[in-house]
Amino acid sequence: MPTYPELRLFIGGEWRTSTNTLPVINPSTGNAIGHLPIASPADLDDALEAAQRGFKIWRATAPRARADLIRDAARLMRERQDEIAHSITLEHGKPYPQARLEVIRGAEFFEWDAGEAVRTYGRVIPSAPGVRYIVHHQPIGPVAAFSPWNFPMSQPARKVASALASGCSIILKAAEETPAGAMHIAKAFEDAGLPAGVLNLVFGVPAEISQHLIPSPVTRLVAFTGSTVIGRHLTGIASDHMTPVLMELGGHAPVIVCEDTDVDAAAATSAVRKMRNAGQVCTSPTRFFIHEQIYDQFLDRFADRCAATVVGDGFADSVEMGPLANDRRITALTDFVTDAVDTGATLVTGGSRIDRPGYFFEPTVLAGVPDDARVMQEEPFGPLAIVNSFASLDEAIAKANSVPYGLAAYGFTDRADYADRMVDHVEAGNLSINTLEASLPETPFGGVKSSGYGREGGAEGLHHYTVVKNVSHSMTIV
Repeated sequence: MPTYPELRLFIGGEWRTSTNTLPVINPSTGNAIGHLPIASPADLDDALEAAQRGFKIWRATAPRARADLIRDAARLMRERQDEIAHSITLEHGKPYPQARLEVIRGAEFFEWDAGEAVRTYGRVIPSAPGVRYIVHHQPIGPVAAFSPWNFPMSQPARKVASALASGCSIILKAAEETPAGAMHIAKAFEDAGLPAGVLNLVFGVPAEISQHLIPSPVTRLVAFTGSTVIGRHLTGIASDHMTPVLMELGGHAPVIVCEDTDVDAAAATSAVRKMRNAGQVCTSPTRFFIHEQIYDQFLDRFADRCAATVVGDGFADSVEMGPLANDRRITALTDFVTDAVDTGATLVTGGSRIDRPGYFFEPTVLAGVPDDARVMQEEPFGPLAIVNSFASLDEAIAKANSVPYGLAAYGFTDRADYADRMVDHVEAGNLSINTLEASLPETPFGGVKSSGYGREGGAEGLHHYTVVKNVSHSMTIV
């Protein structure tokens, strides 16, 4: 069985250690499994210098050569999926089969963006004789990227893939809680022959690293996935230096279940997806609005399936849901449940920490949750679902839009007019109907309102990593 890797920084094509470390905790046991090196200010300066050198090399590399190298790295990730998945389950706790799927998903991001590397087309604008107007899309420059802990492999992959495909270098600050996925990415690119300095990997105290990297004149783009609060803070730092940002922030996804749908199928699908990754997903379906005609049937089926979720260590057979990330998530969920019940909600199932080592929490369903309960406005980011009723689709859409977030939204209906009204009026960057899949490599992903700015994935995914340059060329001096 693979062992957890020795954790190191990757700067300028070299692996580094540090005397200053943080423990990495297995959330299924609460025990330390590794020691994470913390980048010093000197390390960060070296990373910035390396990224600047790497950018000069990489931007001059032909797009097809970039694409070939990215595909080679993705192939290595696929070949190493068992080793990588084992590391992810140890540090994150998610079931091992889900960790293997995450590795494949990360490889798919690289493979898609490799194809896009040769398609950053410009255009020629019609002009008068003797004059040419030509639009170029050129790499923006070194990127400072920050990825979260909930998807240790696929979240870093999104940012690294887009940066490298567009011709940028990148300094990746991966999550301290789950660092191994990003390390495996860096190792795959090293083995594939990526020039030194094009990809750099650092870890440390998030505030210290962001304060060091973002104000630097070397940094030309800040790409962040995480909470809305932190996203606003980083955007403020970047704005002081006129540095553009790409922000994929929090969500509080609504699910509208109309009276014409297959109730049992919608309930079963929703319960399984709600508990995926222990609900620690920015697109996790959370606020369920069910038509009053089918409300009782849906609630019964949904709650029963949630309660039947097999919770345990990610390496155990048949486990569907692992632990939360840390004790802080246990406290947050407990507080949400207490507040909701105190304001009049009904606790249908779950609601408590599971009495075993590690950070396990029961799959939880709240029904009839009042609008003034905290969990109606704040993302729980855990295995907690809200099930409320509605009388008309207009009411459901209004409730769906009532929060400041707009990342993902879902609907279940067989009626074309219902689907059309959701498409027109639900405020979200990603709307899925009769499916709970919100993001694929080939589709653009991002939010509206407080859920962020910009898109990752799809043909739009490289837009933020390039700048538009218009060239006006007259054949004579005018």
